[in-house]
Amino acid sequence: PLRHINGYLELLIKRNNSQLDDKGKHYIESIYEASSHMGHLIDDLLNFSRTGRMEMKPDNIDMNRVVKDAMTILEPEMRGRTIDWKLNPLPSVHADYSMMRQLWVNLIGNAIKYSRKRDIAIIEIGSEKESNETIFFIRDNGAGFDMKYAQKLFGVFQRLHSTEEFEGTGIGLANVNQVVKRHNGRTWAEGEVDKGATFYFSIPK
Repeated sequence: PLRHINGYLELLIKRNNSQLDDKGKHYIESIYEASSHMGHLIDDLLNFSRTGRMEMKPDNIDMNRVVKDAMTILEPEMRGRTIDWKLNPLPSVHADYSMMRQLWVNLIGNAIKYSRKRDIAIIEIGSEKESNETIFFIRDNGAGFDMKYAQKLFGVFQRLHSTEEFEGTGIGLANVNQVVKRHNGRTWAEGEVDKGATFYFSIPK
């Protein structure tokens, strides 16, 4: 149905564009943006659903390699940006490789997105070893968030910024939380408005 909507909008623009006033053209643009956003939302929901159902194949994985793979996927998002990466050595963990890669794509993608208003974005990735778990974190100097809303961050459709300010569907961090839960770990975050944020997750040993 969304492809039909966009297809007919394109036909309308091609055949009747000269008959439309500025308000009519604005309406078409708004419909197109809304249907495109719905398409992204459906894709993200399908991905979220698959993550909850897919078979896990845990193995001893090198988290440094996982992060590197995730950054390769996100290269288009980095073009034209000045990013100071602080990549600390990460330990290996027993986890599902593809799930961990998707988790880092979501976390690193968020850090890139929410720090884009900085002339120089600073993104740090690191870890801490506890007696019964390994804690990983990603820290940025971006938009941050108000800690009183921290419990909303990992919920489906929960966003603390408008789509006009930062695009998104509100699924990414819910996906992170789901992946971590399937590994019997924890997720949490710390932040301050306009002073950046740090996202944490743990993987049991």
